[in-house]
Amino acid sequence: MIDDNTIEEAENGEIEKSSDNEASQPTAKKNVRKKLNRAAWRRMLNYRWIVTNIPFFLFLAILAVVYIYNGHLADKTVRHMTQVNKELKELKYEYKTMKSEVMFRSKQSELAKAVEPFGLKELLQPPIVLNDSIK
Repeated sequence: MIDDNTIEEAENGEIEKSSDNEASQPTAKKNVRKKLNRAAWRRMLNYRWIVTNIPFFLFLAILAVVYIYNGHLADKTVRHMTQVNKELKELKYEYKTMKSEVMFRSKQSELAKAVEPFGLKELLQPPIVLNDSIK
């Protein structure tokens, strides 16, 4: 690459070519540095350099694709989790509704009303206890 000595030599040569005006010296130094930087970039970005770094560029491309895929997968997972949570809430509400309905229907008064069409009636007297007399 270009070291500081090369820059200084180029600046000194350019300054000697420029006019003797003191105000033009800083701009001349800037121009020389810009030209040297451009030349350095041109040397670095030549065909051989690009060809030797193709595996690295392919690695970067694959890394970018994996990064994009990971983002899409995360979004899909979050959407799926939201949907599952919504279904879980609905199932909880359904469970609570069914449980309260079963509790209501299993009350003694509701059970008596439900079996009345079958001819079953509620006992008005306590049941008789039978004892075994053989003992």
